[in-house]
Amino acid sequence: MFDATLMLTVLLTAVFVYTLVVSVRYVLYWSASYYFHHKCGGSARELPPGDPSDFTWHFLVPCRDEEVVIGETMTRLRERFPEAHVWVIDDDSDDSTGEIVAERAARDDRVHRLTRRRPDARVGKGAALNAAYRRLNAWLPEDADRTRHITCVIDADGDLEPGALELLASPRAFGDPELGAAQVGVRMRNAGDARPLVGQGTLANAYAHWLARMQDVEFSAINNGMQLLRERTKSVGLGGNGQFGRLSALDEIAGEDGAPWPPHALLEDYVCGLEMHLAGIKVIHVESTHVSQEGLVTTRRFLTQRTRWAQGNLQCLRYSYRLARSPRIPFTGHLETMYTFTQPLVAAVLAIIAVATAVTMAFGPYDDPQLSGYDFGRITLLGLAILLLSAVPIVLWGLRYRVHRYPGASWWHGLAWGVGLWLYAYHLIPVSLRALYRIARGRNGWAKTRRNAELTAVAAPTARED
Repeated sequence: MFDATLMLTVLLTAVFVYTLVVSVRYVLYWSASYYFHHKCGGSARELPPGDPSDFTWHFLVPCRDEEVVIGETMTRLRERFPEAHVWVIDDDSDDSTGEIVAERAARDDRVHRLTRRRPDARVGKGAALNAAYRRLNAWLPEDADRTRHITCVIDADGDLEPGALELLASPRAFGDPELGAAQVGVRMRNAGDARPLVGQGTLANAYAHWLARMQDVEFSAINNGMQLLRERTKSVGLGGNGQFGRLSALDEIAGEDGAPWPPHALLEDYVCGLEMHLAGIKVIHVESTHVSQEGLVTTRRFLTQRTRWAQGNLQCLRYSYRLARSPRIPFTGHLETMYTFTQPLVAAVLAIIAVATAVTMAFGPYDDPQLSGYDFGRITLLGLAILLLSAVPIVLWGLRYRVHRYPGASWWHGLAWGVGLWLYAYHLIPVSLRALYRIARGRNGWAKTRRNAELTAVAAPTARED
């Protein structure tokens, strides 16, 4: 006979133990990130400028149906960094992206168009970047000093801060011959846009504004703190926008296939960084400059993007053994990467056992009113205590964001951003469950994120979200 009281006792014990372990793990990680952001962020991390002319810079811009943004991005890169080359990879776009790039390349010898066609195209960003890497190799003379050629991956809507190359050429960045790659900060340029959804109502725009703002807090404060922690654990992550790499370092991890970016990885950028760490290549985070991009302003596109990221994190679990065995990865680096890899799994398991407990409590026939030692009041208090514990570190990031980015804003603004960020953080639960579902179904396709401008562009073709 089914004993609901025993079942609830077991479930509550599992919830308590699991939640306690997860909470301790969570508080330790974010406390360390917050500490290094507070101690080492800002002016303490300023790099002395170097001479960009000591290097040849190559911007790699993957494009798939980007007609609404690519023209402006090419113009911006060429005006701000006139000595750099811009390599635009048209990944078999259905819109006029190819024509826009071709027209610009025809009158500018530093803009290079690389056209890909199906079935080779549209299989992932990593494959597109590898095609650009091979094309760059063919274009360079055989005697080129590959230590002096620096690539930079820029999103089709990416906006790299003026003066960035001076900082990347610093003696503490690529001026250091040991450095193989660097990731700059990322910000959302539409975080302050009060009405990001043209033609829609007040509530829809308030939500869209909040969503873009939370992404900005996440990237410019939380992710920045994570990267500063990772510098101590030797596990700095590379991202898909503002990722700089020395060509000779990319050669070391490219393998016989000439593929420094894993072609089928959903997080090809982060995995590229993992391969560099495993090869003993130095990777740093450059906080003193940044690239900006558009924050997503609709739930569907946001969840599509984050599901891909969560699934990509789970894919990275295959690196656990190599990282643990590598003499080049310190123990703290292995712990940090495992925290990153397992975040979606932890969130999904927590959600599943919480739902199972709630269902058992709601529908189980109990003979023991004390539930074998568990009192409902105490359970409720414990749940509230854990909820508060999880909220405090996140809310503090809102206050830190105010100090770091908007020092003129009131303390109440920082608190409101922090509370909003706490609510925003719960998106990890649905995207983690979706990621596990996709893995179970064998769905590993790459979903290209649509641009905000496509919401209002007339008849603008967009990539289908898998």
